[in-house]
Amino acid sequence: MKQPLINAESRFDAVILASGDFPSHKIPLDILCHERPLIVCDDAIVKLEAFNRRQTALSIEPMAIVGDGDSIPAELQRKYANIWHQIDEQDDNDLTKATKYLLERHSVSQIAYLGATGKREDHTLGNIALLPYYKRVLGIRPTMITDYGYFIPASGETTFESFEGQQVSIFNFSCRHLEGKGLKWAPFTFQELWQGTLNEAVGNEFVIRGDGEYLIYRTFEKKQQKDTR
Repeated sequence: MKQPLINAESRFDAVILASGDFPSHKIPLDILCHERPLIVCDDAIVKLEAFNRRQTALSIEPMAIVGDGDSIPAELQRKYANIWHQIDEQDDNDLTKATKYLLERHSVSQIAYLGATGKREDHTLGNIALLPYYKRVLGIRPTMITDYGYFIPASGETTFESFEGQQVSIFNFSCRHLEGKGLKWAPFTFQELWQGTLNEAVGNEFVIRGDGEYLIYRTFEKKQQKDTR
């Protein structure tokens, strides 16, 4: 399987906007502005409304707002009553509730997750860790996009499009054997999450082989070299 680079022209079947840091980089903003259906998690609608007020030519309208209602203001619940869906169960977080809501109503596979990092660090780690679960259990191809890069879960042998100097991190979730090529430092069967971080692509693609699940992070920009003069 080959995973392409993510850029402003990348297209997805749907977008889920979480209530972490609202996107500011051009790539996630372009995806937010052009991809539909859009599902918004709980109080992310507050940030989306603020973003819409700053725009002069474009207003982004969600298909649905999903969450447990613990953080969305009451006035917005009333304003969006026709698309507000409160799900009180606490086994899943709002990101997973929004994902399941989407999958129950649309046949989609490639989903972009925006605003899923930032704010509370435990929420960020939990959201990132959900990606392999979404791929394995829900059968989707999720991509979590931030202002700096993007996370993609994978398994088996996967080729990733890249470019020289792109920063790459590998997080081993369940591989008992892991290897790869096309990176500055050869991957191995990492036993700790930090061991596969801060690697670097040396060409236009790299390959990872694993007998289980792993998560890949790629940056939008190449590493900037320090001026040593």
